Amino acid sequence: MGNVTPLTKADLPAFEMVFEGTVKALGVVPNSMLTMGHKPGILGTFSLLSGAIFHRLKQPMSLKTLRFFRTTMKAARGSDPDNEISPQLQQMIAYVCSAAAGCRYCQAHTAGSAHLLKVPDEKIAALLDYADSPLFDDAERAALDLAFAAGQVPNRSSKAHFDALKKHFNDAQIVEIVATIALFGFLNRWNDTMGTTLEAEPRQYAEKVLAAATGWEVGKHAAV
Repeated sequence: MGNVTPLTKADLPAFEMVFEGTVKALGVVPNSMLTMGHKPGILGTFSLLSGAIFHRLKQPMSLKTLRFFRTTMKAARGSDPDNEISPQLQQMIAYVCSAAAGCRYCQAHTAGSAHLLKVPDEKIAALLDYADSPLFDDAERAALDLAFAAGQVPNRSSKAHFDALKKHFNDAQIVEIVATIALFGFLNRWNDTMGTTLEAEPRQYAEKVLAAATGWEVGKHAAV
């Protein structure tokens, strides 16, 4: 049994075209996609990304395809505060899962982004001590617990993490939390594999705030 109940294809009629293509490729519509359906914008943009990577967008654009793109972009742009987490919490989640994965590039960027969103420097410096720090509330701790567990390899998340999350967040918000972790799983692997050079601004912030608190170093991401 999954940690969040998937929707059904009938719940997501706008994605009929995506589901048809997925069945042709995989023989089935994965429950992973139906779980993403709690946040239609995430399901739609994931479908576009995977379609681009696997060369499934080669055909000329039909009216049906253009309608799907329009629906996806509308869903992605839409705001529904009751089914969202705050931008500040998103960046803290992204930082913690990046730290668990060891990606210094993403640690610097997410810490810098949290700072731009007015998260206090003291709280950013204490992110890896979230379990004991009085700067974090129980909802934040539940989300960051999952981020730290899921950022590790092998993944150490468990049902207990979701039981804790469900005390504070609804299914759509939990999907958004997991989507944030999953996006940074992509970015952590991309930037660590590519050895992406860290830009001056996030490097300066990380050296100012993270280095003393966590031992952060630029490592492979230094400019040659």
